[in-house]
Amino acid sequence: MQELYFTQMLPITLDQAWSFFSSPVNLKEITPAHMGFVVKSLHHGESMYPGQIIRYTIRPVLGIPMEWVTEITHVADKQYFVDEQRFGPYAFWHHQHRFTEVPGGVLMEDILHYKVPLGFLGKIVDAVYVKNEVLGIFRYRHEILKKRFPA
Repeated sequence: MQELYFTQMLPITLDQAWSFFSSPVNLKEITPAHMGFVVKSLHHGESMYPGQIIRYTIRPVLGIPMEWVTEITHVADKQYFVDEQRFGPYAFWHHQHRFTEVPGGVLMEDILHYKVPLGFLGKIVDAVYVKNEVLGIFRYRHEILKKRFPA
């Protein structure tokens, strides 16, 4: 299983950070266009809550559409939330989003645990392709957020 950790300082208030990140409708904005990310859930404009199911379509490889379903399993208002995959491309996906008010803004932390299916073959695919894609998504997100919330 992979464990990845990302941080980013955002020069905004905790209320602004929580409002933006707790709304599933904003996920498309911080996901690279080549992923073909579309939120399919009917009530995706609401703030997140424990037990919320969010359905997406993604196109991670060769433009082939794939359904991805996550559940918001934990929410502590203006502190953190956790999304876990229920159906999709991973054998395991657990993503913690943490927000801490600090001087000058908010420290955002992402703690991601994931595992690619297919055993030994999956380990090779992860090493050659998946991990680089995941890192690329977080790099893209970092750059988009710098532009959206400039210092």
